[in-house]
Amino acid sequence: MCGPAMFPAGPRWPGVRVLQMLWALLAVLLASQRLWAIKDFGECTWQVVLNEFKRVGENGASDRFFEQELVDTVGNLFHMLVDSPIDPREKYLGFPYYLKINYSCEEKHSEDLVRMGHLTGLKPMVLVTFQSPVNFYRWKIEQLQIQMEAAPFRSKEPCMAEEVCGMSWYTPMPIKNGSVVMRVDVSSNGLGTFIPNKRFQVNINGFLKRKQDNNIQFTVGDELFDLMPWYFVGISSRPLWHTVDQSPVLILGGIPNEKYVLMTDTSFKDFSLVELSIDSCWVGSFYCPQSGFTATIYDTIATESTLFIRQNQLVYYFTGTYTTLYERNRGSDGQVSFEMLPRQWSVCEQIGASDDLELLYRIPEFIPEARGLEFLMILGTESYTDTVMAPKGISCNPYNHLIFIWGNFLLQSSNKENFIYLADFPKELSIKYMARSFRGAVAIVTETEEIWYLLEGSYRVYRLFPSKGWKVHISLQLMQQSSLYASNETMLTLFYEDSKLYQLVYLMNNQKGQLVKRLMPVEQLLMYQQHTSHYDLDRKGGYLMLSFTNFCPFSVMRLRSLPGPQRYTRQERYRARPPRVLERSGFHNENSLAIYQGLIYYLLWLHSVYDKPYADPVHDPTWRWWEKKKQDQDYYFFLASNWRSAGGVFIEMDSYEKIYNLKSAYELPERIFLDKGTEYSFAIFLSAQSHSFRTMADLGTVFQLHSQVDVGVVLADPGCIEASVKQEVLVNRNSVLFSITLKDKKVCYDQGISGHHLMKTSMMVNVVGSSGLCFQETHLGPRMQGNLMVPVFIGCPPGKRLAFDITYTLEYSRLKNKHYFDCVQVDPEMPCFLFRDIFYPFFLIQDLVTGDSGSFQGSYVLLVVGGGPTLDTLKDYNKDEIYRFNSPLDKTNSLIWTTRTKRTTKDSAFHVMSHESPGIEWLCLENAPCYDNVPQGIFAPEFFFKVLVSNRGVDTSTYCNYQLTFLLHIHGLPLSPKRALFILMVSVSVFVGLVTFYIAFCLLWPLVAKGCTMIRWKINDIIASESYYTYASISGISSMQSLRRSRMGSVFSSRMTEDRAEPKEAMERQLMT
Repeated sequence: MCGPAMFPAGPRWPGVRVLQMLWALLAVLLASQRLWAIKDFGECTWQVVLNEFKRVGENGASDRFFEQELVDTVGNLFHMLVDSPIDPREKYLGFPYYLKINYSCEEKHSEDLVRMGHLTGLKPMVLVTFQSPVNFYRWKIEQLQIQMEAAPFRSKEPCMAEEVCGMSWYTPMPIKNGSVVMRVDVSSNGLGTFIPNKRFQVNINGFLKRKQDNNIQFTVGDELFDLMPWYFVGISSRPLWHTVDQSPVLILGGIPNEKYVLMTDTSFKDFSLVELSIDSCWVGSFYCPQSGFTATIYDTIATESTLFIRQNQLVYYFTGTYTTLYERNRGSDGQVSFEMLPRQWSVCEQIGASDDLELLYRIPEFIPEARGLEFLMILGTESYTDTVMAPKGISCNPYNHLIFIWGNFLLQSSNKENFIYLADFPKELSIKYMARSFRGAVAIVTETEEIWYLLEGSYRVYRLFPSKGWKVHISLQLMQQSSLYASNETMLTLFYEDSKLYQLVYLMNNQKGQLVKRLMPVEQLLMYQQHTSHYDLDRKGGYLMLSFTNFCPFSVMRLRSLPGPQRYTRQERYRARPPRVLERSGFHNENSLAIYQGLIYYLLWLHSVYDKPYADPVHDPTWRWWEKKKQDQDYYFFLASNWRSAGGVFIEMDSYEKIYNLKSAYELPERIFLDKGTEYSFAIFLSAQSHSFRTMADLGTVFQLHSQVDVGVVLADPGCIEASVKQEVLVNRNSVLFSITLKDKKVCYDQGISGHHLMKTSMMVNVVGSSGLCFQETHLGPRMQGNLMVPVFIGCPPGKRLAFDITYTLEYSRLKNKHYFDCVQVDPEMPCFLFRDIFYPFFLIQDLVTGDSGSFQGSYVLLVVGGGPTLDTLKDYNKDEIYRFNSPLDKTNSLIWTTRTKRTTKDSAFHVMSHESPGIEWLCLENAPCYDNVPQGIFAPEFFFKVLVSNRGVDTSTYCNYQLTFLLHIHGLPLSPKRALFILMVSVSVFVGLVTFYIAFCLLWPLVAKGCTMIRWKINDIIASESYYTYASISGISSMQSLRRSRMGSVFSSRMTEDRAEPKEAMERQLMT
């Protein structure tokens, strides 16, 4: 829309002058009320930007979200945290970005505000919601949130103050595999300045890359930084096409004669103008000739990882780099190709020749004559005008199945067969496109840029622009000098976000252009329009009193008796607070923020791996984190209270937990998941405008009170779900209480994997006569009441799983078998079971959302689908082998196990078991893979069985197709008879040999000993005799030598004697003489 803003024209007669004066009075009254609300509540707002890991603390830093690889720079910090609850040996990583949080108020300095908020105890609370992925075959379908508390951080800029000049709050910006769309909700902790909650879209942009010079550029083209006015002024608006809640990047074309598009990853909070890198070609065809050529990008569609654009007759697509979805340079939407077969046929010829298409409805040739009615059922018997119906499009809501066919008319149908003509929309206009919230609201844009509004389920269409309400609203905005409005503006597109209607508008003020995203105030426009159209002037005394007519049938509407939301919304939420810093000012540093990053990463990692087949003793993903440290909690607190914690931080174990008891926010949940036979109940409290009760005779005797305030419940699939409404009249309060129960009928769904292939339907609750007429004043402005719409998903809810209850299985087996023998090498993660014992398996149904964990009471089929003697030799069995190893009908002597349970599947192929089954007896017959297993050592053989447990087709208590595959370690397997006989024979032979040898040894030992003695004596004799002769010969020789020596000595001695005797005789002779 382009043109000057609409103001009341000058008066031409007194009646009009009075009307203009009343409009001015109404504008002043409403403006004062709105200004009061803004003054008290709406003048402050949160501000959030992204900062890279290395740019924390820099003023003015704002980064784009395209990096998806985790940062391995926090591990060294955790190695320093000795004497802390965490295990430094674990792997801790960080995320590439932080969220930098500030807030601003009108006419106040932001740094002063943030510092004042910190000193008054204000702390931003950040809730990050990860959108479920499209590809549920690769990623687990879950609704995951993490709630964080922002940490104060001083700015790195030079400061003369002793403590702080500039500061901000920071939290990690976590990334989760499978999610590229994130919602960030920022709220206050309730201290300090009141700041309303605010939501931000923080999405990964896979169409950006970093160049060698460290600058960021688009992969689809070149970014332009000059938004020229002629790009937008006076152009026609276009629809914003994208997959709802799944597209991280939105794209919008329509700039005349240029291949420019607007791209955003924040839902147009900020945006970029990009010139696409495509060749502008003029391509035509025989059956669809191209009369002219233009570079304009006509149509754009954004999906989870791919962008589609149409220029002339060519369709291009670009795939983003999303490593969190699949792989680099690969999308999650599958391979895309465009081809027409047969190649020479036109689209209309193909539709006419196709056997797969079914004609649902034939549109009338002319527009019917409504004759003053708001709507008209098309039956074929009505009269028609001379205006030809010119259909241009069709739109369908997958939840309530409501179909609109539009052009210069508006047809509505809820069953694709019976259509209703909505006569409030004038046939002189033509609809260009529609924007749907898929929560009950529809916005319509015509070729002349008029905006109309419709509530699904009703038949009245409201014109929002141009209208009297718009005149009042634009007057108030210009009085307040709002930066979101101008006297000359052009609407580029109209779209819904979080059930709110937004405009993307180009404003021209004083020859300066600005592209802004602003909220379309639907409630205010309808209120203004109602007040300016229905009022009374009553003369009281000398003055005229202005009064307005309230067409709403009630004055107060409240929801009561709302159950806990998590059981139905399947919303999982974790809470993580930053570690406490041992600094008196309370400010964090880069190390403590990096530790906060690592803790958030490890918490999400524990969540992702909490899918083990063996159930933990405590049903909580964080249990193993603090399992061995919880008993030392007081010791860690003692260290922190004495300022002795390592690294200057104190990690509180209770600050990282999963929340199972979220409270209702006094409104219907965003969605409802219903399992088989599940109910959802709530109540609506309505206070009537005036006395609106009447008495009616019941069977002519009893009088009962009946209220004129009625509630209707509309179900999209009444054959699948049912609703009951119980009315209770509260006369003393002039109110009515409606108790509503929604219940699944157990007939429209078979069985499915948790979160897969859910049936979409909806429930709409309408207060009769309230559509577009009832509003509730809040501190954030008016809110429409009386119409509630909730999407309903029928099937197996996300977050439910089957787990092997190893704890109770061991206890029960020990009780029934009177003993329990584990393997020699004990594995606490996989206990062993003895082959000869009866195996009694038990399973748990664990609810990851609510924390419930109870025994599985349904029926199931247990199959051995693989196995091997060791973990390295595990083998998956084929279909035939699975049948032979598990079926009681097997005749090949291949059974692995059997049971006394008599119930089987319908084809009698397998046993059907339950928690009351008598147990499993292991067989391992001759042709079974576990038969004749060779021992790996001196102990009995072992075997690992890969067991599949499924309740599909045998359990009627739930829509969930539970499938569990786990390994079962069996020890003490028997040997085959041949191998046992062989081993026995070998053993007996060895034993007999040993015994024979022993006996022989015992019997022959005396003889052997005697013989040995005799031999020894003989040997000794021989040795002795040889020694004697040797001695004798040696003695003879020595005696001869002695004799010779003796003889010589005798001769010598005789000679000496003689010599001595001669002097003696001589002396004697001399003496005698």
